[in-house]
Amino acid sequence: MKAAILAGGFGKRLRPLTDDRPKPMIEIAGKPILGWQIEWLSAHGVKEIVLCVGYRKDSIMEYVGSGAKFNVKAAYVVEEKPLGTGGALKNAEEKLGNEPFIVTNGDVLTNLNTKLLAESLKAKTLGSIAIVPLRSPFGVVDLDSNGGILGFREKPTLPEYWINAGVYCLRPEVLNLLPKSGNIEQTAFPDLAREGKLKAVKYFDVKWRSIDTYKDVEEAQKEYA
Repeated sequence: MKAAILAGGFGKRLRPLTDDRPKPMIEIAGKPILGWQIEWLSAHGVKEIVLCVGYRKDSIMEYVGSGAKFNVKAAYVVEEKPLGTGGALKNAEEKLGNEPFIVTNGDVLTNLNTKLLAESLKAKTLGSIAIVPLRSPFGVVDLDSNGGILGFREKPTLPEYWINAGVYCLRPEVLNLLPKSGNIEQTAFPDLAREGKLKAVKYFDVKWRSIDTYKDVEEAQKEYA
């Protein structure tokens, strides 16, 4: 199976860390996010990686190279200007082929099983999305019915709320629905959801973190040390 990694963004919220490198090249426990991702995908049977690159692309191409050191085959598609997540995939259409493929955002650290996403595709389903429980950014106060405080929970997961994990499995037909510029989350996904052609796959006890802020980097360093 192939996978596309969306690695073309600027990572503005992580400056100055991203002044001289793209966000996927930020190191977590001595290894770039991208290195963790490719090892994870390879462990789940992905043999070919299509890297959608743009900002500071040379550092990614130098690090990954042919992909041989990760036991995968790497190909590159360059965005001359930012295209968004949907536009980046559309730009990579020729490299992705005619079979279902995995997509991941270039700032995600996880160990979720991508094979479950692929297996979840049904005859009428064009895509599946990994979803994980929302992790509260704050501590939570538990109360009784009279307003008495029962206890405190530090940043718990909230199992009644689910978020998009930024990892998908898509049939190639989805590429026909994508704009040349724009985000897949705001274009194709809402249309597919309305038509009943998008499936969610819930992941409970997995590692998952999106690296968006300095705090995310610090917490990921502790998790992966």
